[in-house]
Amino acid sequence: MNMPVFKKTIFLTILSVALTLHLHSQLSDTQESIYPAKRSVLDYLERQDIVEKYGRISDAIWSYAELGLEEYRSAGLLAKTLEEDGFSVEMGLAGMPTCFLATYGSGKPVIAILVEYDALPMISQKGRVPYHDPVIDGAPGHGCGHNMMGTASIAAAIAVKHAMDEFNIQGTIKVFGSPAEENLISRPFMIRAGLFEDVDAVIDNHSSSAFGTGYGVSGTALFSSIFTFKGKTAHSAGSPWDGRSALDAVELMNIATNFLREHLHFSHRMHYVILEGGQVPNVVPDKASVWYYVRNSDERVEEMYERVVNCAKAAALATGTELEEIKVVGAIHQRHSNQSLAELFQRNIEIAGMPEWDEEEQEFARTLQRELGVEERGMPEEVNTLSPPRGVFTGGGSSDVGDVTLIAPTATIRFPGIVPGAVSHHWSTVSSTYGSAAWKGLNAGARAIAASAIDLLTLPGELEKIRAEFEEYTSQNPYRPFLPDDAEPFLELNRNLMQKYRPLMEQHYPD
Repeated sequence: MNMPVFKKTIFLTILSVALTLHLHSQLSDTQESIYPAKRSVLDYLERQDIVEKYGRISDAIWSYAELGLEEYRSAGLLAKTLEEDGFSVEMGLAGMPTCFLATYGSGKPVIAILVEYDALPMISQKGRVPYHDPVIDGAPGHGCGHNMMGTASIAAAIAVKHAMDEFNIQGTIKVFGSPAEENLISRPFMIRAGLFEDVDAVIDNHSSSAFGTGYGVSGTALFSSIFTFKGKTAHSAGSPWDGRSALDAVELMNIATNFLREHLHFSHRMHYVILEGGQVPNVVPDKASVWYYVRNSDERVEEMYERVVNCAKAAALATGTELEEIKVVGAIHQRHSNQSLAELFQRNIEIAGMPEWDEEEQEFARTLQRELGVEERGMPEEVNTLSPPRGVFTGGGSSDVGDVTLIAPTATIRFPGIVPGAVSHHWSTVSSTYGSAAWKGLNAGARAIAASAIDLLTLPGELEKIRAEFEEYTSQNPYRPFLPDDAEPFLELNRNLMQKYRPLMEQHYPD
């Protein structure tokens, strides 16, 4: 009568012991993965004075809010911080004054950490204010968190440098200061200049409302081009027949591309702004220009772009104007993130763990979410699991990190700090990339970056697996730059805007 109960008791006892051993094994594996060199970078970054130091740097770059290729103060602060801690720094690389490379160590392996620091136009906003309240109407703001990203990168690099010194770790850390990511400009030029030639693996990062990573193909390839038409002036009322309107050409091009949308693949994205269209109505405009973004997959984007170019040519023919110039501002690939590298990142994300948000930070998040009309769930509590590739490509955003992913194995650590529900490239993100929650988020990201860099420097088996996957993948998907051979960095792109807003911003946020 008691045998079934006895057997059940034995079974439950064995199961309990097995689960205990399994959990102990998992704990042991986690603890063993935090070997002394890795523990040293985590301990360094967890110090309160370090959290505050890099938090203040992030807030300073947030206040500079410099547009692409105009990030003189932002790049200068990051480069100076690295140089003061023993890195060798080169500025003005690949034809861009705000592009830099900071190096520490020598020999193999060479581990790269990417740095971004540019802002976006039109989205000025006061920090930690949960409703729209610009610092200066129309001025730039950090609506993608690049102030956090650049700071997390240099904090991690410096932590790794200290561990290399303490534990006599061989190899090289390279920190790539990459301007104008929001304009999708710098990385193809940096690759062309040979800056990535000796790199074994690349750690990218991005601010987020979550903490995680993923692998596979993501984002969209993109052509960014300015189409400029040349016409002929005339009196708009007295003798309009003598004129040839360049603005008419721009408008006809836009009409043609909008009719083209009906026949484009559902993953296609196309958007434009008119940069110039004349100065007064009573003079037929002899010059006009329009800036296009054309996005799709690596396989489709060139064909899509050619169709847009044909719309421009047709508009010139129809209006009797000349398509004077097609200036390619940027031309980039999708991301091709390495799975083995992402798996290594995921382990270190789980070690770093989600920050502990205080009640003030949670209340700000809930208030901002209420203002935006989204779920009032506060800040995130747990890290994400590893994200596999999407099943169907449907389009989306772009990053010039895509080109780097085809030059060396690359994956991205997405770290928290931005309020969940905040809109990217919007005042709500600008508001939440400043202050204590942003400090905690970027510090968590720095810990995951630094721990991953230590693994790559000290665990040759991991790097060999990552490299083997990369070599196999790129043998089938070799890098071919989309950027034309004669393209040069468009250094004047944001100059006028920064000349307008920089003095006003400096009055609000002096050094």
